[in-house]
Amino acid sequence: MRWIVLAIGFACGIAVPAFGQDVNITKDTATRSFELNGVVTTISRIQDQENHLTGDFTKTSRACPPFCITPITVAPGVATIGELEVMDFLETEVSGGTGLLIDSRLPEWFAKGSIPGSVNVPFNTLDSTNPYRDEILKALGARQSGSGWDYSDAMALAIYCNGPWCEQSPRAIHSLLGAGYPAEKLKYYRGGMQSWLLLGLTTHN
Repeated sequence: MRWIVLAIGFACGIAVPAFGQDVNITKDTATRSFELNGVVTTISRIQDQENHLTGDFTKTSRACPPFCITPITVAPGVATIGELEVMDFLETEVSGGTGLLIDSRLPEWFAKGSIPGSVNVPFNTLDSTNPYRDEILKALGARQSGSGWDYSDAMALAIYCNGPWCEQSPRAIHSLLGAGYPAEKLKYYRGGMQSWLLLGLTTHN
C-alpha cells in the first residue's frame, strides 16, 4: 500500500506523506514531486543528519559591495517566496506550462548545481543593453505591441540566485520590470541556493 501511495503522489505531482524518513520537508510531507516534459522529479531532503555545507556556501562574510545583504522586498508588487512556495510553483505553474523557475546566475554557477526544474537565464542577458534581450522576452511569452510589449500571455517567473547576499536575481527582476514585465507575474526566491542547500534539498547537476 505504501508504494501505491507513493506512486500516485509522484504521478499527480502532490506532496507525499512521510513514511519512515527521519528528515522530512514538513511534519506530514516526506517528498514533493512535479512533472516536466514527461519526467517526474522528486524533491526531498538529505537523510544524513551529519551532513554539512561545504565551499562557498559556508562563508558568512564577503566583501560588500558587491556581496551586500538584499532586502526582503525586491520591488513593489513582486512577491518574495520561500522553499515551500518554490515547490508549489514547480508543481503548479512549471508543471502546467504557465511558469518558469529561473536560475539567474552565470552558467558556470548553474553547472555546479541548481534547483530541479529551473532554467538558466543569466541576469545580465536581461539587461536592456543586451541586443538579444527582446528575443528572451519573446521566449518568455511576451509580444511586441507597437513600441512596447504585451505581457498578457507571458509566463509567471520565480527567480533566484545564490542567496540573500547575491544581487543577480534582484538585478534580473529590475531589468524585467524595466521592460514592462508585470510585477504580479514575478516572484523572488531570496534564499536562493544557499538556503536550498542549507535545508538539504535535492539539487540537479
